[in-house]
Amino acid sequence: MERVWTIKKYEGFTEDQVADLQQQMNNFFDIHLTKMLASRIGFDLEKVRQFLRPNLSQLHDPYLFNDMHKAVDRLCQAIENNERILVYGDYDVDGTTSVALVYSFLKEFYKNIDYYIPDRYTEGYGVSFKGVDYAASTNCKLIIALDCGIKDNARIEYAAYKQIDFIVCDHHTPGTDLPKAVAVLDAKRTDNTYPFNELSGCGVGFKFMQAFAIKQNIPFERLLKYIDLTAVSIGSDIVPIVDENRILAYFGLKKLNSQEFKYKDQTMLLEPLTCFKAIMKDAGLNKKDEITIYDSVFMIGPRINAAGRIENGTEAVKLLVTEEMSQAEEFSKKISEYNEDRKNKDHDITEKALEMLRNDPKNDTNTTTVVYGDNWHKGVVGIVASRLTENYYRPTIVLSHIDGKLTGSARSVSDFNLYDAIDSCRKYLTAFGGHKFAAGLNLKVENYQQFRDAFEDYVSKHITKEQQHPKIEIEQYIDFKSITMSFYEQLKQFEPFGPENPEPIFATQNVVDMGSRIVGKDKSHLRLEVMDETGATKIGIAFGMADYLPQIKTNKPFKICYTLALNDFNGHKSVQLMVKDIKFD
Repeated sequence: MERVWTIKKYEGFTEDQVADLQQQMNNFFDIHLTKMLASRIGFDLEKVRQFLRPNLSQLHDPYLFNDMHKAVDRLCQAIENNERILVYGDYDVDGTTSVALVYSFLKEFYKNIDYYIPDRYTEGYGVSFKGVDYAASTNCKLIIALDCGIKDNARIEYAAYKQIDFIVCDHHTPGTDLPKAVAVLDAKRTDNTYPFNELSGCGVGFKFMQAFAIKQNIPFERLLKYIDLTAVSIGSDIVPIVDENRILAYFGLKKLNSQEFKYKDQTMLLEPLTCFKAIMKDAGLNKKDEITIYDSVFMIGPRINAAGRIENGTEAVKLLVTEEMSQAEEFSKKISEYNEDRKNKDHDITEKALEMLRNDPKNDTNTTTVVYGDNWHKGVVGIVASRLTENYYRPTIVLSHIDGKLTGSARSVSDFNLYDAIDSCRKYLTAFGGHKFAAGLNLKVENYQQFRDAFEDYVSKHITKEQQHPKIEIEQYIDFKSITMSFYEQLKQFEPFGPENPEPIFATQNVVDMGSRIVGKDKSHLRLEVMDETGATKIGIAFGMADYLPQIKTNKPFKICYTLALNDFNGHKSVQLMVKDIKFD
């Protein structure tokens, strides 16, 4: 599939300003990276320093949250009165890490505490009536809802009827009315007073515990024991890695890597939580020199998520809260099995869906993809929708047919508002919800064809040609001579990468082949060896691009775009190109 390259526009400043910033930084950064820094951070030298050198002292005062005093006071009251507390969270990575952090930290000081994760299939997302009934049956008087609760007004009122108080710690957008909880910690409130509103759910839980620790004169270092949970939640929940998220992810990764860091006047070295030691061992990450946010997103997160998709998110929390290595290894093995099961189901359903589409005479002209299958596992249809979107690059809905009802997930393409498209077909649905890029929906099977036609009709009339092709944003064109080990080490100071601080994709023009060849067990990948106009050569890996080799071997110049990675071969380290696309004139 052809990808459209767009070159990032550096607007609002001049080359002279960039050169001046480089000089102010004592020419520490390459001019290309100085320009990138100016684009992302600006020219305030103090802000640049804070970005490049994150510090835990930069974390905001947790009491800037609306209702934080109320939340801490109610928690302290519960502890003083020996009330049973239930820590309640969503079944995904953000929810389960949130529960693990708050439960584990509080349990160090208070034992009359429990946790609860709703079942994805029988209870659904958010606070459930069943969960409230469980709290009542176990004599809980306070529920701390994490990564959910902001729109669960009816369930929270039901809890009040059962004489159970709620503290809501959420990061999703509230509805018209806030729930009637004792405290609502959510920086997306319309009356928000907190300086950063993009924390993950686990991040909000961390701030709540930070405020509790201040109130109880508990050293902050004791909370840092759980900071690696925040790093995993931030990566997996795809929140912007800026401001506090950058700080929490940065130091959480330090902990996952057992790397030293400074806090106040002391040097700290904290090992990963027992759960992460077990997960990293199972995932083979213990053999890596460095665990990155990428590993958190694609290796650690999916294992935690698999418990909620295949079995129950409680299985993930059992792993995340254990301190016994033997137990952690046992639990980790179990969720790794869930993850393998998830991958098998994902693969099987994806293949069935692709076969359906290949046999659909309208598939080549449709602007949408909508498919369903009997008893497809509801826990993986969202992943399958993402796979099909990657394959055909168009708004996609994958549904599971169970007992005459269709339930599924939708995924969008860049800049197209999927929610509006589904909303336009709401008369055929029994329920739906979501946002611009992803949604969930339910409908009766007899309404399927009408819904599918209406969805296709809306999208075909509203999607633009530009939205029908995947885009690659090129940070800058650079030559190979610029790509030194020093350049790579400077680039690493921009990490961790993620939303609003993306890993840069560089490009080089007029490169020629110097010995490229096909590699890989299935002979589908390329090992590029290319030279640019400066005469410098570089080695690159291009996954799934073996078909390009005949054109590369014509000796005609072409251009490539890529990210950078470190290659360590027998102790010899070099910067390698991770090729994203190849274009021929």
